[in-house]
Amino acid sequence: EENMTITEDFSKVENTYQMQAEVCIIFSDFGKMQNICNLFIEKLGTSVAISPPHFYHTPEAIDTLRRQVCVAAVGNTHQKAQEVCRLFGQSLGKPLLIKEEETKEWGGHTDNCLPHSPGSLTLQERIQSATAYASSRVFAVFEIKGKENRRSKLL
Repeated sequence: EENMTITEDFSKVENTYQMQAEVCIIFSDFGKMQNICNLFIEKLGTSVAISPPHFYHTPEAIDTLRRQVCVAAVGNTHQKAQEVCRLFGQSLGKPLLIKEEETKEWGGHTDNCLPHSPGSLTLQERIQSATAYASSRVFAVFEIKGKENRRSKLL
């Protein structure tokens, strides 16, 4: 309920009362938004008008994306280092240094930043335009254990 505001307007037109309501909801799940919109249309029919969604990313969501991308980059670096060590018959030890060298972010445009008016784009184009991307380049140094160290630990 904290992500929803309802504005109601009652008026009398001749001998009848008319009510208009505007419901604004902030969704973090696109599928849930579609389900709610479909429910409104199913239950209220032509008496409901659903405006196109406005997409944006919260600062917390962007921070989460940055962290996930950095952790994935470190994981990829570790996996590649393991594969190289296996190729040379060595085993990978603990990390000695991990440093994030560069981060990049792109995309994530809001409706206000689009070159066309929001109505001229399809929903899929608006989603694509609002999607945020990030990349992270990391530098890592790992300890390399020789074959003899590996054998002695197994015995």
